[in-house]
Amino acid sequence: MPSKRETILAALLARLQTLAAPVLRGDVLPERIPSTGLLILRDGKPGDPEVTLSPVTYFYEHRAELEVVIQAGTGRDALFDALIASIGTALALDRTLGGLCDWVEAEAPEPVDLPIDGAATLKAAVITVVLHYATSDPLI
Repeated sequence: MPSKRETILAALLARLQTLAAPVLRGDVLPERIPSTGLLILRDGKPGDPEVTLSPVTYFYEHRAELEVVIQAGTGRDALFDALIASIGTALALDRTLGGLCDWVEAEAPEPVDLPIDGAATLKAAVITVVLHYATSDPLI
């Protein structure tokens, strides 16, 4: 049986897979970026929980990371903006991921240009997705 953390990350991945760009989880950046862009979900850090004792409950603000990468080319900035907006729309459709989280929110991206030897730069950003949830055991 998967842990609550894993169940939530899998639900987030499933939600992101409805977007036009392919979504990977925990993979390395491939040599070729699809024309629609690419998303890579990183598990991130659950952080230190707040704890209540009766009953014992751990409240997390888990910070998963979503890498967004767009290949250089005409319309790159518009494609990047559209992909970022589609992520926001997908998350806003269900801020609880089907009741698994208390709340899901994304932080604003900080776009950068990634130089590639012998090729055009990539436009990329890391979006932190904060997953607010509670569990009775940090390992379950």
